[in-house]
Amino acid sequence: MTALDTYTRASQRAAKAVIAGYSTSFGTATTLLGPSHRAHIRNVYALVRIADEIVDGLPAEAGLSPEDESAMLEGFIAETHRALARGLSSDLVIHAFAHTARITGIDRDLVDPFFASMRTDLQANADRSVRRFTCQEHAEYVYGSAEVVGLMCLRVFLHDNPRTPDQTVLLERGARSLGAAFQNINFLRDLADDHARLGRSYLASDGALDAVGRDEWVDTIRRQLAEAREAIPLLPLDARVAVDAATALFTALNDEIAVSPVDRLYRERVRISDPAKARLLVRSALTTVGKGRRR
Repeated sequence: MTALDTYTRASQRAAKAVIAGYSTSFGTATTLLGPSHRAHIRNVYALVRIADEIVDGLPAEAGLSPEDESAMLEGFIAETHRALARGLSSDLVIHAFAHTARITGIDRDLVDPFFASMRTDLQANADRSVRRFTCQEHAEYVYGSAEVVGLMCLRVFLHDNPRTPDQTVLLERGARSLGAAFQNINFLRDLADDHARLGRSYLASDGALDAVGRDEWVDTIRRQLAEAREAIPLLPLDARVAVDAATALFTALNDEIAVSPVDRLYRERVRISDPAKARLLVRSALTTVGKGRRR
């Protein structure tokens, strides 16, 4: 094994540690993936997670100024671009992502929209007032922050499992819908933190979100999840198992949000208990594997 191989393996262990430190649900879902996909998906999400932390208040907690915060993000972006071009970075998480990107065909057409959304969050931070997103701004933000991440994951799943052009179109639509659904559910879950701490209102362009607005978003998410489910059967089996399980979990979250008073959403983050989460993931995985064996 070469020095680069050893370094890359170390970088992938770092990416795995990032995921384990921030998301037990996602970490569990990745264990359902086969070995050819598992590390690559972790590498993608570790980069996304670190970028999120940069724009969601981590620098401010460390006593950095808004200018330092912006410089930190721009440095992270520039290093990602360099790593994509040369296949090496001294930043372990960026190196792991670049390794995956160069193997699976993730390019700047997907990377740059993601970072554009991260810059939008920094602009919201700098405004020092509640930033309200219009419908168009919301759509652009969600495309960059979530839909392209779904497309990155799809490239991981398909780089060694090619599909026909028509199937790829359906899969790309499903990946974008699933990414958007997950992001919109997170917006509903994070109303309290986004509004009070970060000064952002992704879902209500005028005033606070009310019950009618909440119901509209719940219905939108249900349509997005339904569109995503149409594409899931075209995924490789291991990806199908993991994506189905994650979809089941987020469907349960959306259903819980649908029956929660809006004032609760502005006070606390809606969660699924660990035992219920485990039951959902296991049930979904077993069902998907069973269907796969009958295909």
